Parts: sequence; C-alpha cells; structure tokens
Amino acid sequence: MEALIPRRCAVQGVPEEFTDTRDRAQFRHLADIPGVELYHAHISRYAFEPHTHEAFGIGAIESGAERFRYRGSQHIAPSDSLVLMNPDELHTGQAETTDGWRYRMIYLEPQLLSGLAGSQNWWFNEVVRYDPLRARRVGALIFTLWHSQEALQQHGLLLELLDTVRPYSPGNSPRQPHASPRFTRVRDYLHDNYMHSITLDELAALLSLTPWHFQRQFKQQFHATPHQMLMAIRLWRAKQFLTRGMPAAEVAAACGLSDQSHLTRAFTRRYGITPVRYQKQVTR
Repeated sequence: MEALIPRRCAVQGVPEEFTDTRDRAQFRHLADIPGVELYHAHISRYAFEPHTHEAFGIGAIESGAERFRYRGSQHIAPSDSLVLMNPDELHTGQAETTDGWRYRMIYLEPQLLSGLAGSQNWWFNEVVRYDPLRARRVGALIFTLWHSQEALQQHGLLLELLDTVRPYSPGNSPRQPHASPRFTRVRDYLHDNYMHSITLDELAALLSLTPWHFQRQFKQQFHATPHQMLMAIRLWRAKQFLTRGMPAAEVAAACGLSDQSHLTRAFTRRYGITPVRYQKQVTR
C-alpha cells in the first residue's frame, strides 16, 4: 500500500521526499526470485490514492493503525493484525492513529505464489485479520527476507510465510469473481491499451452503453472510476519498467503519461516514493 498526498497540501505540492521525518517507504526485490517485492513503511501524514499491485499482498501492522478502502468497504487494520490482499484490487490507505502506522508487506505475483503454495485456489476471503501471533511471525519473516542474501534461504522463508497465513486461504474456497464478465472485458481492454489515450465513449462502446450509464455501472463493479483504474494500471506497469532499468523519461512515454514530471507526481501519490528513488532501491 503506497501513494501519498499531504492531507493539507495542493496536488502540485507533492514532495520529492517526505517533509515529515516519520514518513518513509522502502522497497526491495529479490535478485534470484523474480515476482517478489518487499515493502516497509511508516506513514503518518499522507493518504494513498487508489492503486493496485497486481499481486497477492501479505503483511503485518507493527504499530498504529491504518484505514483503507478495499472492494467498496472501509477497513481498519490495527497493530498486530494481518493485511491479506488479492491481486487486481484497487485500494487506498491513510493513518487512523495520530502517529500513523508502521507495517511490512510482501507482494507475490500469482504464478509464483501458486507454485510455492502448490495450489491454484489461493484466495483471501478477508482483508484484515487480527492475529497477533501470526502477524508478528509474518513481520519477522519479511524482515529476515529483506536482509537475506542467499536464494536457498529466501525460498525457505517464502514457504514458511505462506504456511503461516495458509489458514486464511481455505483450499476449498476458490476465487469468487467480483466483476461481471462484461466488465471484466473492459478491465482487460484497459490492461491492453494503457499506453494510449482512452476516452469514456470508447469504453462505453465496448458494452453498447451510453457513457454516463457505463461509468455508473463501472464504478459499481470496481469501486473506482475508469480513470482511477487506468492510472493504477499505468503506475503498476511503470514499476515493472523501472525494475528493468528503463530511464524514467522513457517510462513516462511507455505508460501513456505526458512527461517525467507527470510520472513523478502520479507515482509518488500511489507508492510513496519517486520513480528514480524506487528504481535505485530495487536495482541496487
């Protein structure tokens, strides 16, 4: 969960770095295991715009509490709780407590998780679970993964982490689609054409609806506007390009954004860090 706007600042005032020393966000990738992203942050004054990770998110709240919107409902994750997110789910995030919240997350691409778990039916039914023992174990495992330099140890830690949260992904509870097949087609269209300029009329024509009727139904299905979903997809793609070493200016063009400045503002509001800083963290 990332993407930050000072609550009392204008959009154009999004900083290159946090103005409050309590606010920080760090990322790490595992060089020998593609499809894993580690994240550690303490957020106090910022609120995340709707964004997605296109991956399973597993994490623990270490202190404070977070409020976020997920699948159309508001949730509060207190200290010692697990946060369990499914792929392709837009969500927000902001501090619920005065001093913010500190948390650790790991994001696992679906194909990697299925291989590790030995199951195609991995799916979380609840996004927040208060479970101090498991939450502290998950936090400790992510911390150890962050500092591990051996691929063999990392594989073992990943397996232990999944075993820790396995009770919250019942094997007999396969994924329940939250969007109708018609609107899944629209979502797929956004994924396939994120690099282009897309109009509301264009999307509405896919379902033979009027633009306003389409937009109302789209928001009912995904709890976000078409533009919010498009930007979430563009910024998720930007992370992939940055990880591969593509210069930020080229990433902006590849993602359908106007320029590097646009990329920097949008990326910072969703992931709590500038594209250049993110790239340095995950490629070093």
